[in-house]
Amino acid sequence: MSSTAPDTPSDLIDQVKAAAADRSPLRIVGGDTKAFYGKPTSGDTLSTSGWQGISSHEPTELVVTVKAGTPLVELEAALAEKGQCLPFEPPRFGAASTIGGVVAAGLAGPARAAAGGVRDYVLGLQFINGKGEWLTFGGQVMKNVAGYDVSRVMAGSLGTLGVITDISLKVLPLPTAEATLVFEMGAAQALEQLHHWGGQPLPINASCWVKDASQADAPDLLFVRLRGAVAAVEAACERMAKEARGQRMDNAQAGPDWAACRDQTLPFFQPPAPDQCLWRLSLPQTAPVLKLPYAQLIEWQGAQRWLWAPASAASEIRGAAASAKGHATLFRAGADGAPGVSRFDQQSAVIQTITQRLRAEFDPAGIFNPGRMG
Repeated sequence: MSSTAPDTPSDLIDQVKAAAADRSPLRIVGGDTKAFYGKPTSGDTLSTSGWQGISSHEPTELVVTVKAGTPLVELEAALAEKGQCLPFEPPRFGAASTIGGVVAAGLAGPARAAAGGVRDYVLGLQFINGKGEWLTFGGQVMKNVAGYDVSRVMAGSLGTLGVITDISLKVLPLPTAEATLVFEMGAAQALEQLHHWGGQPLPINASCWVKDASQADAPDLLFVRLRGAVAAVEAACERMAKEARGQRMDNAQAGPDWAACRDQTLPFFQPPAPDQCLWRLSLPQTAPVLKLPYAQLIEWQGAQRWLWAPASAASEIRGAAASAKGHATLFRAGADGAPGVSRFDQQSAVIQTITQRLRAEFDPAGIFNPGRMG
């Protein structure tokens, strides 16, 4: 297998055209920090890591345009210098993570429930389709696939529709104030409390319920992060701490903890055994505690739940998620690669039809990350 990091879109286009002519699969990567997500793919590696840089940043307009191979840490540092940020807190999974990979994976961090997801901040993009055409959203693509917001479709497509080269993103100012409260309570009580607070005008930005499985006597803890105006954060801290007997954490301690939650470096995210898989459950926020015999971590005010279980538990886990009107993703496979187990829930017939139409339009030769979404 060959591996290249072209410096210009022309180089990328040449590689795509050659692959399309031979119907040879391409494995599209940026920093290759999310290779675990989705099924492994084969083929020559097409890397966007050589296409880097911030093309334009208009702080007063809250817009940044950046090349896909730009490291996420560099983009975030540049935004921070102007007092701005990516509100959806994309997981980094390592310093090599690129902004193109962020959009392609469509993953968001702890603030997702309050701030929105990746596709909510993508204003436009350029990408290379399977014919080797370099397209800009709003032009040729929309004529071919009328009615689809292409920038949103590309978010979370895992490189199966095209090679993203440039992205325009909406950014927001850094929060004026931030505070984190911690409460000792079980999962059911934590969900009930979060639902209660969710109906009130409180500046809740993120939540995480977790139990340290490495310690038998570890308490069940709910962490809640508040962000917003100073007065609003201070008033909410006083009210919530009194109402549920919580303690306020020092931001110097809470900040790294939230970063560890975002990047999955908390103790919970260490595999308890080689055969264990990390499962991601997407549920309605109001879903109750699922009766599953596995350690869990709950985020997004109840809408995202993580658990460790063997691949053989797929039917049990997906059945429990479906009963709560949600779905389950095998996010990280165990040491054996979880053969025979799909990474994503089966799509409905309608979604399958739409997906097939999009792939036929964008990648007629089927060369981009084939099988990744299996």
